[in-house]
Amino acid sequence: MALLTGVSPDRVAAAARRVMARCEELARVTATPGEIQRVYLSPEHARVNRLAAEWMRELGMRTRQDAAGNQVGRLERLRGDRLDSEAPALVLGSHLDTVLDAGRYDGIVGVLMALEVARLLRAPAADGRFGVDLPFALEVIAFSDEEGTRFGKALLGSSAVAGLWRDDWWALTDADGTTLREAFLEFGLDPARVGEAARRPEELAGYLEAHIEQGPELDRRGEPLAVVSSIAAARRFQLVVEGEARHAGGTPYDMRRDALLGASEAALAVERICSAEHHIIGTVGQLEAFPGAVNIVPGEARFSLDLRGEFDGARDRVWDEISRELDGIMGRRHLRWNAREVHNAPAVMCAPLLQDVVREGILSTLPGGDEPPTLFSPAGHDGMALGAVTDVGMLFLRNPDGVSHHPDELVSGADVALGIRALAESVLQLAADRG
Repeated sequence: MALLTGVSPDRVAAAARRVMARCEELARVTATPGEIQRVYLSPEHARVNRLAAEWMRELGMRTRQDAAGNQVGRLERLRGDRLDSEAPALVLGSHLDTVLDAGRYDGIVGVLMALEVARLLRAPAADGRFGVDLPFALEVIAFSDEEGTRFGKALLGSSAVAGLWRDDWWALTDADGTTLREAFLEFGLDPARVGEAARRPEELAGYLEAHIEQGPELDRRGEPLAVVSSIAAARRFQLVVEGEARHAGGTPYDMRRDALLGASEAALAVERICSAEHHIIGTVGQLEAFPGAVNIVPGEARFSLDLRGEFDGARDRVWDEISRELDGIMGRRHLRWNAREVHNAPAVMCAPLLQDVVREGILSTLPGGDEPPTLFSPAGHDGMALGAVTDVGMLFLRNPDGVSHHPDELVSGADVALGIRALAESVLQLAADRG
């Protein structure tokens, strides 16, 4: 049942056009001309925070940049004729940072859609009534470092909000050797106050995020929107294969201990094992050989492994199988191998209630339509961190051909319009449930 009354399709269409135009505006804020690149605690980060704050103030939001560099806007709950500044907040949002040579929509479209939902729910309705009263405050957060591009650690901004900040992160460095602590100071933040970004569970009524799918499933199904059931369990490893560097011309094959061939066979084993498993994804994204000369048999190879699954147990069983396979490969080739785990994140299940309200929100935009699809997210999102302090729900938008983290990344204005209405309806469905 649709709860968003008095809002014309023209207003929603105008909201979608505004989102698409602002995606283009933000795309011009980049450290690399001709590409899109915005990393944590950079001048570009500061500039998009200022833009987001300006757009938040247009909606009457109280704005602040928190102690970790996230941009926050808040609309207070109305109790009769007064504002309730102590009310817990339903948070909507996503991130404004990017990978290198990024697309325009990953994260960004979720922040801008959240602002349009705030506009629809708080602005005067078409018949002159003032919006709606909600049983919670409404906040939009533009998170600052979901991707982890600069310091190699993802979810820094949302981890701070979730109270998960770790002191050992201060020693992380970027490609220029700048530490995270130094970057904080250069940006105008105080490392000693990062804990002030943390929110307590009682301050939050939940977290809802709209995001492009970053895969082709909705496109293949011909569906514009989906309910997200969970965010993938992830583990990342740096692996080293040790062999023996010898002369490429003078060493016969039966004497070679070629570390690169061992690592290459390991990468193929990852593909074979993971492709045979349901909802397990393994990727070798980096591979280096040493000493790296054309006339030397590689004596050492280093490679990465990104392993993701819908459930922690299945992901871990696959890692055990990969480990056994690597034992066999390296044993046959007379090589040694070791692995260092650099990231471990459990699966985050979207709360059943928030899945239900997102489902109802989508159904209200497609009268007479079938039940919307429910997908798990193999990609990571800020909700992985927020799940430590509040319930999380997500809505996916169709991503034509599934291209993401690339300049060809795409979402249509028509799907954004459907997503804005569905997200607004989800907020109202939750408000009705909370009474």
